Amino acid sequence: MFVTLVVSVALFIFTSTGVSGFDVTTSTPDVRVKENEGTDLKCSYSPDFGASARLEWKFHDIKGSQTYVVFDGTPTTSYAGRVTMYESNLRMSKITRQDNGLYSCEVSGNGKFGEATVKVTVLVAPSPPACKVPSTVTTGTYVLLSCNDPDGSPPPTYSWYKDGVLLPSDPSKVSGFKNATYKLNPQNGNLEFPSVAKGDSGQYYCSAVNDAGPAQSCKPMQMEVRDLNIAGIVIGVILLLLLLAVLGFVIWYLCKKGYISREFFFLTPSSHSPAIMGNMIELRDAHLPTICILV
Repeated sequence: MFVTLVVSVALFIFTSTGVSGFDVTTSTPDVRVKENEGTDLKCSYSPDFGASARLEWKFHDIKGSQTYVVFDGTPTTSYAGRVTMYESNLRMSKITRQDNGLYSCEVSGNGKFGEATVKVTVLVAPSPPACKVPSTVTTGTYVLLSCNDPDGSPPPTYSWYKDGVLLPSDPSKVSGFKNATYKLNPQNGNLEFPSVAKGDSGQYYCSAVNDAGPAQSCKPMQMEVRDLNIAGIVIGVILLLLLLAVLGFVIWYLCKKGYISREFFFLTPSSHSPAIMGNMIELRDAHLPTICILV
């Protein structure tokens, strides 16, 4: 009676938890290693898979592509020079930033399949980021300041400074910045001004940081916000119109006085029919003023 009860309880636990004897596990689920150093990715599996179990290691990079590291228990050609196997574990030498990603240990045997995943983060300190700051912008326009470091691993987070003062990522939560209209994205390094104002003029620089090394910054750059010079535009248009009027008057006067050579077309009032005289053309129209056009 007691034995039956124990067996029943065991079966209940097995059914409710889904525990199976076919287990694949890792004691290194999250590996962080400095670039150019080595590390071990560990994998173990239960004997239920059998003595002839098939073992494979696969690499899934951060872009989503997949390659074999170990196929049927043997390192592939592209990894053979820096990967060795001991038991079911993977030993990698001279890790590079291209090795960032997920590594899956896959075991199959006796009609069953199991896998364990190891995340590898290669630690690379940031480099001085590339910053783009426009030197002159117009009030009320959209302005983007960008900051990017392609080398840091894990990907760095970004901070922006104006005149040496740190800009909070959420200005609405910081007194003194509640009237600010900028938008700052610490993940991609963009600092946006949907409608830039004169008060946004200043000296800007960006800083990139991760947990692999010290923060790095770009050189400060000045951004000046100017009002749209409407008066200057109006004056420019008026001057252009005056210039065209003076030019038209001069041409008319030269035509009238006969100072224009025969390489010109003369349009004189009289008739619609053109009359060709030498290398001069007269267009006669009683409704048209005299016009002189250079060929």
